[in-house]
Amino acid sequence: MSYRVKIYFGICICLTGIILSFSAGCQEQQQATDLYLDGVMLKELGQNEMAVEKLNSAVKLNERLPLAYSLLGDIYQETKDYEKSAASYEKATELNPRSFKDYYNLGRVYQVTKQPALAVKAYSRACQLKPDHLEAHINTARCYYEIGDYNKAMLAASRATLIEPNVIEIQKMLGKIYESQKNYDQAVNSYKRALEIDGNDVGIMTSLALAYINTNRNEAAKELLTAVTQIQPGNGTACQQLGFCYLRLDQTDKAIESYSRAIAINDRDWEAHRGLGVAYMMKVIDKTNEDERLKAELRTKAIRHWRLSLDLKPDQPHRERLLKFIETYSK
Repeated sequence: MSYRVKIYFGICICLTGIILSFSAGCQEQQQATDLYLDGVMLKELGQNEMAVEKLNSAVKLNERLPLAYSLLGDIYQETKDYEKSAASYEKATELNPRSFKDYYNLGRVYQVTKQPALAVKAYSRACQLKPDHLEAHINTARCYYEIGDYNKAMLAASRATLIEPNVIEIQKMLGKIYESQKNYDQAVNSYKRALEIDGNDVGIMTSLALAYINTNRNEAAKELLTAVTQIQPGNGTACQQLGFCYLRLDQTDKAIESYSRAIAINDRDWEAHRGLGVAYMMKVIDKTNEDERLKAELRTKAIRHWRLSLDLKPDQPHRERLLKFIETYSK
């Protein structure tokens, strides 16, 4: 056989190998696609375990199949296997970095598993891909708020208002952000807008009342908290804050009544115990009260509630001041 003939046969053998390899590769890809489609069908039929088997087989044959990873993420999320769900969505976004769905769902999984720093990265990318998606912006704001980045939380929430201003969740979020920044006047405005959307939301009513307290609008806070306790008589937080309003308004007897109601609802409310102690002591130092025996009883009650407050919350703010009061009035 001549040298030229040998070269010819060699080239033919190489080309045959390439064709067979390409054919085998195409066959594997087609098989992977078929397995993925089987997985889709099984998921629609509610056969999640079998669907996962098919999808895992698909990605073994073709590791660059983003739709299979995405569907695995959906199934794992649905079955609350969040670690595998996150890993699947991460792979899906790696293979398809323009998939809004996978970034959004990745954010949800990280949010559910209390990993806001990771969630916010996924949500932020989702917002870039779909700038008009309301929930993506709201969730981004929530996650930034949770990690304490209030400026970025504000930016995300503000973008959400441009999409749809009359959403109660956005106004509540803005109120929380403003409170965290100690911008209580703006917090009041946001909570008011939220109440305009839903005037019966006791959570917003309570938040607005607290913002009023922080701006020294005690009468307005009292009216709101009174309304909350009428709607929800078992709302201990509202009763406790109402007691504080009454203290500020020099209505000591009503403060005692409200704090006592809060403790009846939750006897482990350390703030209510502390406030009740203050209310009792205000009765002691009231110059119009000349009954020494009654003053002694009130003083004993005040000290008892202060001690209970410290037992329940030893590291509470102004602890040293409270200890000083107990020492002073115990003599």
